[in-house]
Amino acid sequence: MPKDKNSEKICVVGAGLMGSGIAHAFASAGFNTSLVDTNAGTLRRAAAAIEKILSDGVELGKVEPSAAASAMLRLRPVEDLAQGAADADLVIETVVEDLSVKRGVVATASQVMQTGGVIATNTSALSVTEIARGASDTGRIIGMHFFNPVHKMKLVEIVLGLETNERALTLIKEYCAAIGKVSIVVNETPGLTTSRMSAMAGNEAMYMLMEGAASAEDIDTAMRLGFNHPMGPLELGDLTGWDTRLSVLKYLHATLGDKFRPCPLIAKMVAAGRLGRKTGAGVYV
Repeated sequence: MPKDKNSEKICVVGAGLMGSGIAHAFASAGFNTSLVDTNAGTLRRAAAAIEKILSDGVELGKVEPSAAASAMLRLRPVEDLAQGAADADLVIETVVEDLSVKRGVVATASQVMQTGGVIATNTSALSVTEIARGASDTGRIIGMHFFNPVHKMKLVEIVLGLETNERALTLIKEYCAAIGKVSIVVNETPGLTTSRMSAMAGNEAMYMLMEGAASAEDIDTAMRLGFNHPMGPLELGDLTGWDTRLSVLKYLHATLGDKFRPCPLIAKMVAAGRLGRKTGAGVYV
């Protein structure tokens, strides 16, 4: 089991939106947390974002002012990976989706962290098994896939690589529980669980729209009210970005077959620059 929170050291590598959210979750739960990024400006913005989440919680009456202040004191921004990961019990990498970069993080962290520590990758696209090849002990490498925004989303997908050992799985389950998350366990597979189901629903919704089965508004309303989803599949595609959706579908089509063949309407929209909210127009304007 993880030791007492006051003696535990967590290191989150990558101070982007996901990394800052994960660091907030651990610091708020009472863990001493290092947030590592080589870009000083990114670190400053991440610390400010975490402070805002905490202050918003205070204003809403969900967080005690003393708890918010304590969480910020437990957060340590660091620009050097070896320094941030030194003697860490858990390292979570959230760096760019590049296999060589992730392997480099794993290799450095495995040399300086606690001998019995665990290294988790937040990737939802790359292979945990291949990322683990950067470590001397591949058994302690595991996937820990969070969802945005981390402070609101309860789910964590725990992803088992080929050589992930039982001890790493047990520890990650306990860490998830300690920060108030619900975890599910997934064997390494393309798209894990959520990406596959979301991609399938979004792709089918686009086929329905292309075929004229129903309007975009009615397709989304059907999913919201008929299945109690907070957002319809077309609204979600606009939010995520149809270029991202197309990339995921192409990958799933290549690895899992024709059931994930991208709807031609998605390809047309991407070619036309209708990517969703980031361009001002997608299925909706």
